[in-house]
Amino acid sequence: MANSASGPGGSTARKGSGRPRDVRIDDAVPQAVMEILNEAGYGGLTMEGVATRAGTSKPALRRRWRSRQHLVVESLARVVGTAPTPDTGCTHCDLIAGIGTLSEAFTTAVGRRVLPALVADLANDPELEKEFLDAYFHPRRATTAGALRRGIDRGDIRSDADIDLLLDMLASTTYYRVLFGHLPITPELAEGVVSVVMAGVATERWRSDHSGD
Repeated sequence: MANSASGPGGSTARKGSGRPRDVRIDDAVPQAVMEILNEAGYGGLTMEGVATRAGTSKPALRRRWRSRQHLVVESLARVVGTAPTPDTGCTHCDLIAGIGTLSEAFTTAVGRRVLPALVADLANDPELEKEFLDAYFHPRRATTAGALRRGIDRGDIRSDADIDLLLDMLASTTYYRVLFGHLPITPELAEGVVSVVMAGVATERWRSDHSGD
C-alpha cells in the first residue's frame, strides 16, 4: 500500500504482478474491516477474519496489504473519507461539514476501540506512519486548509491567520475526546468548535454578517 501513489482507493502494497485485479475486493474488504472493528475492536481484527467476511482469501489480501494495520489505514481513508470539506460558498458551513465527518465516524465503536491502538502502532512503525499520513491524514487536512483559504479570499477570515494552527485547533477536540474518552463526541461538537475558532480569526465584516446566528 505505501509503495503506490494512487490514493486511498488504490494505495495498496502489492506483491508481484500479472494477476488481474479483483475490483470487488476494493469495496468488500474495507467494509469487512470496519464491521469487524466495530464488533471485536482492533485486537480482534485478523487477516483471516477479514478474508472470510469479505469473501476472499488471505493470500489475496497479502498481495495488496502487508499487514492488518495497513488494512485499517486504508479502510479509514475509504470509509471515513479523505475529502470531507465541501465548497458551499459559506466558510463556517464548510468547516462544520468537514469537522462533522469526524464526529460522525468516531461516535461509533471504531473511535475508542481503534484510534488509540492504531496511533500507538504508528509510533513504532515509520512506514505505517507515513502510510497513515499520506493516505488519510494529509488529504483530509488539505481539504480543510482549502476551506480556510477560501474564507480568507472571501474576506471572512483575517489574512494573517495561521492556517496550520487553525487546522490543528479545528480537529484536535474530536481526536482528544476519542483518545481519552473524558467527554462525549456530540452532534453539536463540530459547530461549537468552528464557532469558537471563527470568533478568534473572523474579520469584522464576517462578525457583522453573523451577529444574529
